[in-house]
Amino acid sequence: MAETTTSSTITLYTAATPNGIKISIALEVLGLPYKVHHLDLSTNVQKEPWFLEINPNGRIPAITDTLSDGLPVRIFESGSILLYIAERYDAERKISYPTGTPEYFETISWLFWQNAGLGPMQGQANHFRRYAPEEAEERQGYSYSLDRYQTETRRLYNVLEAHLSKTTSLFLVGGKATTADFSVLSWVLFADWAGVDINDFPLVKSWEERVYVIPGVIKGTEVPKKTLDLRQMTASEKQEYAKKASSWIVRNTVR
Repeated sequence: MAETTTSSTITLYTAATPNGIKISIALEVLGLPYKVHHLDLSTNVQKEPWFLEINPNGRIPAITDTLSDGLPVRIFESGSILLYIAERYDAERKISYPTGTPEYFETISWLFWQNAGLGPMQGQANHFRRYAPEEAEERQGYSYSLDRYQTETRRLYNVLEAHLSKTTSLFLVGGKATTADFSVLSWVLFADWAGVDINDFPLVKSWEERVYVIPGVIKGTEVPKKTLDLRQMTASEKQEYAKKASSWIVRNTVR
């Protein structure tokens, strides 16, 4: 059974990334107390032994908590964390549906769609567009890698657009925003970074605007610090930011 919110001893290990903010969004919407441990990914702290004890894969986000019997627990991978939070702390079903219902399974399907599809594909589009532009330069302006991942990312946005065109709900599943909405939103907010124009997907854009103003969502996007508002940045500002970040991103990628 889900516990009351006052019993949370969650520590969230995170950074200002799409995968990081989806967890803080869920926690803020539920009003759960939690501690934040900000990992500076540019220093490769996520590969240090102490953190590998929490997440053997050396990635954020991860959480630690204490079970009702006093035993410590670690949860890593964003989808697993969202399932844990919903099962253990969402007694009122504010962001989830009762186990075993059609809505429950539909929510899980969209949650895993994001974790297995949208996140990885858009993440790779981000990488080759923003952090590895030399590949395109070497190929006279064409990058197979970038083309592949941008094409697949846009296909996934079309999947989302089609789903929203068929549902009578304002959200992905049923009449409320769930962990699936927060998981997908965390990546849609960064569509521009991957070269995806959200205006090409009007239903996705409207859905994004609805979910974004839910109490707790904006605050969640600002944990551990305010993320980039890409819509307010000029092209040159985006290029300069990517240039500064590319050195440590590429360096840490090959380790």
